[in-house]
Amino acid sequence: MQDALKAASPAPEKPIAHSSPMTGNLRRYLALWLPFLSTDRARRAMNRSRKGKPGDRPFVLVEKERGALCIGALDAVAARLGLQIGMALTQARALAPNLVTEEACPEADAALLLAAASTCEIFTPLAALRGADGLVLDITGCAHLFGGEDGILRRARQRLAGLGISSCAAIAGTPQSAWAFAHYRRNMVAQPGEEEALTRDLPLAALEQDTATKLALERAGFRTLGDLADRPSSLLSARFGEELATSLRRVLGREDIRITPLRLTPEIMAEKHFTEPLGETESLLAVLERLAGDAMKTLEARGAGGRVFEASFFRTDGAVRRITIETAQATRETPGLMRLIRLRIETLADPLDPGFGFDALRLCVVRHEPLAERQSILDGGTAREDGPREITDLVDRLAARFGRENVRRFIAHDTHDPAMAGGTTPYLSDVASAPWPEPEPEQPPLRPLTLFRHPQWVEVMAEVPDSPPLRFRWRRVLHEVTRAEGPERIAPEWWREGNHAPATRDYYRVEDANGHRFWIFREGLYEHSTARPRWFVHGLFA
Repeated sequence: MQDALKAASPAPEKPIAHSSPMTGNLRRYLALWLPFLSTDRARRAMNRSRKGKPGDRPFVLVEKERGALCIGALDAVAARLGLQIGMALTQARALAPNLVTEEACPEADAALLLAAASTCEIFTPLAALRGADGLVLDITGCAHLFGGEDGILRRARQRLAGLGISSCAAIAGTPQSAWAFAHYRRNMVAQPGEEEALTRDLPLAALEQDTATKLALERAGFRTLGDLADRPSSLLSARFGEELATSLRRVLGREDIRITPLRLTPEIMAEKHFTEPLGETESLLAVLERLAGDAMKTLEARGAGGRVFEASFFRTDGAVRRITIETAQATRETPGLMRLIRLRIETLADPLDPGFGFDALRLCVVRHEPLAERQSILDGGTAREDGPREITDLVDRLAARFGRENVRRFIAHDTHDPAMAGGTTPYLSDVASAPWPEPEPEQPPLRPLTLFRHPQWVEVMAEVPDSPPLRFRWRRVLHEVTRAEGPERIAPEWWREGNHAPATRDYYRVEDANGHRFWIFREGLYEHSTARPRWFVHGLFA
């Protein structure tokens, strides 16, 4: 790791090898190693806050380990001075008296890594995180859009530089070989089939094995990957384990295991890259409308309609803004989608700031479902759908304006616990409702429509053990009971894991002398409880 950090220190750039066109079905991967992600993030934050800038002095981030301050991350200057991750701060200051320190913040580093992945999605939607300091992109079939593989490598590093992140990159036929080249062969493109020849002189650390395995390999006389490649795979597996043999095959380019993208691959994607940054909102929306038209034509060819759409705005400084539109029914109407997008942009809490402009737009259909053609009518139009269609259009507008979580519908739960029998869920969610109980004809409802969030304690006079209340005092008002039905006994759901339901309850529907109806329960049983049972009002009937 330390050798790789030194190799990643600023040095004269090597010329990038020009890649040949893609042949066959071989996949290509771009690995981006961010060796100084943490210090780059901290340095940029210090510059924004105008705190003491490190300048050319060595800069490290420190964290507590076993009560002592140790180096958690370092920059290129500190790496060249021989400082190492895990070194005690006192030892580091002895080697570099002018050392600048700052407290480590892993959460901020993780957020910056996600931002780096987002900005690199301008090249391909298949982007994955690689540990805490790297990215791997599947660029199969994408390189020609950016001037070839050398062009996409250069532009990826430039976009990361826009976020203030230094990087080392490489392109190869497997994620593992590209990652190894990014560490030990700076900014290179391995031609298809050249991975094994180029990895033979790499150190054993390129396999990223644990310390015990690396020590065992060194004691066995192995120094490079070529030494291992010359041995039969079965012998390596028998002596050092199958994990080592598998890792070796992947680094040598013999075995390709696909990456798992950070985000789901969209069903349909349409995008536009600009030669000059575009900053006018109306111009952006005009381009987005053309992209939506292309996506809708593809949906029509598939006999489908979109349910979830995502518009991505890639800014020249590396920032990415995304707007998600979800509809209550499948649609492939461009005007309706654009109305929702405009409404969503107008209600953003954080406005769509163009900065120095956007250099790419992308519209994705994240989810679609079958959609039948509308019935044509004699006047040349299509049959109108009253009722449900109007409701779903209203829901779409409300969700675009107020957010998905703020437009909800009622659902029933399959439980006999009245406090859990009903609830709400976002209208656009796929959560199914249990059947609502059917009321008995010409009978009052068994449950109030609404319940108190917390049952309210009442003083009750009743005959024991199971008689309904004769009178009760609630909120300082005495109520004389004229009619009562019950009890309806509801026991806790003991079979549900983690259920901490209260004691058994006996519920009564009661009516007072003024015609007010209450749902009252007694918690606990006289014959089974050492403490006196308590009474509560749980809800009111209309």
